[in-house]
Amino acid sequence: MSRSDPQRISNEPAYVLHATPYKETSLVLQLFSRHHGRVAAIAKGAKRPHSALRGVLISLQPLLVSWSGKGEVKTLTQAHWVGGQPALRGESLLQGFYLNELLLKLMAREDAHQTLFDHYRDALAALATGAGRAETALRQFEFSLLRELGVWADWQKTTQGEAVVPQQRYICLPEVGIRLARGNEPADLPLLDGDILLAMAEGDFSGQRTLQQGKQLIRYWLHHLLSGRPLNTRQMLIELHQIAP
Repeated sequence: MSRSDPQRISNEPAYVLHATPYKETSLVLQLFSRHHGRVAAIAKGAKRPHSALRGVLISLQPLLVSWSGKGEVKTLTQAHWVGGQPALRGESLLQGFYLNELLLKLMAREDAHQTLFDHYRDALAALATGAGRAETALRQFEFSLLRELGVWADWQKTTQGEAVVPQQRYICLPEVGIRLARGNEPADLPLLDGDILLAMAEGDFSGQRTLQQGKQLIRYWLHHLLSGRPLNTRQMLIELHQIAP
């Protein structure tokens, strides 16, 4: 295919991250695809009452999509619902939209991340099962995102090349790495126990302390990566917890 020929992709596993109305009957979609990353595509006529796309382009549901085009915005040609993913409700629905917001704000367009796609799929499945697995699924996805973005530290060694030991306390700085805590760190800088860092290095987020310290760390890192831009869904989740009985 020459550079001037339109790209044609068929039956690509994907999810709708966001949909924006376009003209009277169409939508502009932000898709997260397994082999092509985040892709923008126009779904022409998707808002028409009898469109085959109208009931298919639903966020947080697995799809097989086809598109064509050579510019930044493709043209969606087909979409089919795959099934197998229970609908998210309540807090789980907001958590799913939180994952979408992270991908929209942090992922470059058309940069494939197959492992991250699989973690996203697994996180949605875990959220659908209930709160028992939600926190673990969220942390695993967030750290997978950090790894794919290239800011994941080597949790087993300090910046000086020394092995992390369970009995010590450390700090982990974005784009710098891990060093021993000095006892006079800024108040907003998360402190992490060595055994927690080693657990995260193994991808083990099952322990309650790992979840707690991992959550503090991810908030700090996301604030850095987003340059202080707020996450709307995170604020909604905080407000939901404040009004919950």
